[in-house]
Amino acid sequence: MRLPVPRPRSLAGQLFAMQAVLIAVVVAGCALFTYVSDRAQAEGAASRQATAVARSVADAPSVREAIGTADPTAELQPYATRIMHDTEVDFVTIMSPDGIRWTHPDTDEIGRRFRGNTARALKGETFTETYTGTLGPSVRAVTPVRDDDDRIVGLVSAGIKVEAISRRVSDQVTALFGVAAGALVLGAVGTYVINARLRRHTHGMNAAELSRMHDYHQAALHAVREGLLMLDGQYRVALINDGGRELLGVSEEVVGRSVADLGLPAPLTGALLASEPRVDEVHLTADRVLVVNTSPVSGGERRGTVVTLRDVTELQSLMGELDSERGFTQALRSQAHEAANRLHTVVSLIELGRADEAAGFATAELELAQALTDQVVAAVSEPVLAALLLGKTAQANERGVELVVSRESGLDDGLLPRSLPARDLVTILGNLIDNAVDAAQGRVPARVTVTASTEGRTGPGDGELVLRVADTGAGVDPAHASQVFERGFSTKPAGPGGRGLGLALARQAVHRHEGTLSVAGADGGGAEFTVRLPLRTASGAARVPGGRT
Repeated sequence: MRLPVPRPRSLAGQLFAMQAVLIAVVVAGCALFTYVSDRAQAEGAASRQATAVARSVADAPSVREAIGTADPTAELQPYATRIMHDTEVDFVTIMSPDGIRWTHPDTDEIGRRFRGNTARALKGETFTETYTGTLGPSVRAVTPVRDDDDRIVGLVSAGIKVEAISRRVSDQVTALFGVAAGALVLGAVGTYVINARLRRHTHGMNAAELSRMHDYHQAALHAVREGLLMLDGQYRVALINDGGRELLGVSEEVVGRSVADLGLPAPLTGALLASEPRVDEVHLTADRVLVVNTSPVSGGERRGTVVTLRDVTELQSLMGELDSERGFTQALRSQAHEAANRLHTVVSLIELGRADEAAGFATAELELAQALTDQVVAAVSEPVLAALLLGKTAQANERGVELVVSRESGLDDGLLPRSLPARDLVTILGNLIDNAVDAAQGRVPARVTVTASTEGRTGPGDGELVLRVADTGAGVDPAHASQVFERGFSTKPAGPGGRGLGLALARQAVHRHEGTLSVAGADGGGAEFTVRLPLRTASGAARVPGGRT
């Protein structure tokens, strides 16, 4: 039969037992020390009292006179009895230098030899000792009696029985044990209260379980590839893993610092400081797109916030490309639909016997499409930008907006360095055109003008690429010029996918390549966005996420 192994006591229980034993030992030690100290003090006090009484008796003139009489006991015994009563000593013995008693509490002992040491007193010294005499153990003092000629004519011994001293100490010991018992009870109650609170905070776990949980916690913390950030109740960083440092771009020690002091973008800081939970919010840092989730930690009171960060920079870029491809597909579908209509028209004209008109109609359509392609390719021979502009032109046309490539455009093939990936160009120019088409749609005229050129170029690796996108929309309020690039800012109603992310992504890509993005009023009304990107060679390029240079 297998016996169950008892579960180890919880950490709080172990601490309670240890503290209870410790308090008991401390209280017992203090009580013992106090008892020993009090007894020593009591014996010292008895010794001083006996010495004072003995000297007072020895110095009394009546004692010296009585010693000189024929019967000293007759006068000294009543005197000694009165002194014993008044001074609360157990005996006062007056004796001859030979040790023969003249007084004693027990009259039968008068005339007998004194039990004790007198040699030091006969030399003129006053001393104390503990000695067992006729009355039992006592603390006594012995001092000489001198006459007017300074001769020793007698001895005086006064003492207090050890039994009386013990009674004095026992009264103090009773009070001492009462105080010790009270201290022990008070310490036990305090220890129990403190350990009950500790038990709640440790959830009844023992030391091994807490240690194991800490090891699991550390292992999980560093194994998670996503960013994990824990804030305390004052919104200070309590914990951050390696992924969180990388995603937030913080390299120095940030534990203990407030979130507001980390230098993060204002929208992201606001999300981290919010008291309500955030679910799958998209935020931008200097070079990343993050999905942020926050969850408050509470246990009767707000204890902090758990934040998870997920990097979707590459995913967002791919989604941008996918949106562009989807737009191209829709444009092709529309063009196919239009081409089918035109083909039906040509077939119908032929069936009606109007071959010349059918040929003229088909030639005009081909010339129009070729003219648009020739215009774009002539202005921008860079294949990525040319394909993007052709696709966006078809998209804009479907929405009733004319997209025009200005005559000032001029961009040769192979001009763009490897440090400027096509994906980033699609992100920048595609989002600017989409924003411009949204602004111009429904206006009269509805036009978007795109300019792509270079400035300051004298040789390979210098100059800058300039992209301008102007629209005939309502323009940008100068008061909002600094906010228009923030995530979530938009003057249009939110759609199913949300608004206010395109311009923020474009600015992020521009900043990643150390460029600038600005907005101003267009000549014909509306807004004009200008992008300036340095045309650096691959050797001078900055590294971008994903390892590209």
